[in-house]
Amino acid sequence: MSKPLNIGMIGYGFMGRAHSNAYRKVNNFFDLAYHPVLKAVCARDEAKAREFAQRWGYESVETDWRKIVERKDIDAVDICVPNNLHKEISIACARAGKMVLCEKPLSMDTAEGEEMCAAVEQAGVPNMVWYNYRRVPAVTMARKLIEEGRLGRIFHYRAQFLQDWTISTDLPQGGTALWRLDAAAAGSGVTGDLLAHCIDTALWLNGSIDNVTAMTETFIKERKHNLTGKVEKVGIDDACAFLARFQNGSLAIFESTRYARGHKALYTFEINGEKASIRWDLHDLHRLEYFDHRDESKLRAWRSIHVTDHGGEHPYMDKWWVPGLQIGYEHSFVHQVADFLDALAKGVPAEPTFRSALETQKVCDAVLKSAASGQWVSVR
Repeated sequence: MSKPLNIGMIGYGFMGRAHSNAYRKVNNFFDLAYHPVLKAVCARDEAKAREFAQRWGYESVETDWRKIVERKDIDAVDICVPNNLHKEISIACARAGKMVLCEKPLSMDTAEGEEMCAAVEQAGVPNMVWYNYRRVPAVTMARKLIEEGRLGRIFHYRAQFLQDWTISTDLPQGGTALWRLDAAAAGSGVTGDLLAHCIDTALWLNGSIDNVTAMTETFIKERKHNLTGKVEKVGIDDACAFLARFQNGSLAIFESTRYARGHKALYTFEINGEKASIRWDLHDLHRLEYFDHRDESKLRAWRSIHVTDHGGEHPYMDKWWVPGLQIGYEHSFVHQVADFLDALAKGVPAEPTFRSALETQKVCDAVLKSAASGQWVSVR
């Protein structure tokens, strides 16, 4: 019999839905020592919170996040609120002895992240940050190939994350759904929102980044603010591009923007090694492209690996459908919950921990510092 793990969710937006779906599904497909119980959801709008609770099966509703933290019947708190609230809630959870699962990015900046890491480590509470792309089977497969030495020495890493949803000058900033355009709530724009995913994946696949040089741009300088009703300066970056040097000597190019017409969520990466190259595209997330120079010359070409097989060859896929049938974006969150519960049972950290996610925050800070100064900046 699995043990209950009572979940308190703070926030009910897009990520609140994604996480709730994962909690509900995980034990249907994974054999685990724990099963999540959706105990309470918290949001300031009680009516919307009750509607969310009814839809997803939460047993109760709170309108003050402190009540979630104080409740004795809550084991783990899932933080799905704007970035400027991550620190206060996480530290309160740690002091109350609660496990903490925090949306990305970890914090507004490295200094906040250090405080959060210190709090969870001092309290000894399990903690994790929701960088879900690690759990896409094809991305996990890429890591396995790299660890097996199939690519050999790595020379290049390139990644991009492109969207187009903020181009209109009529789009306001701040408030529900648009807090990502408000620097006071988000900390940064595409750097902390989109590039953070690219950076986390890169660190996981290719190791530490030593230094960066970056440029950012805010294309629309002023927008009406939903909370004040006034036209105010826009403080976030609409686009960011940066070069990086990894500790292993490889070079990197990262690019992200919300001003790329025709792209809703184009996330890609490519890694070029001495022996082979790999590339991945979120739009075709169950496929990993692979080129091996050691192939016989007349057959040497990019191959498309359909990462849906069973038998332990392809990560996670033995938990789902028959080989050949693909899974989707939402399954990456199910995998992350499964890994968290498995790690909890084994008494080991579930990656990425707060401390691991702090490395991504350090890179983001260095990128923004470089863009402001026009200089190369050391991540350390």
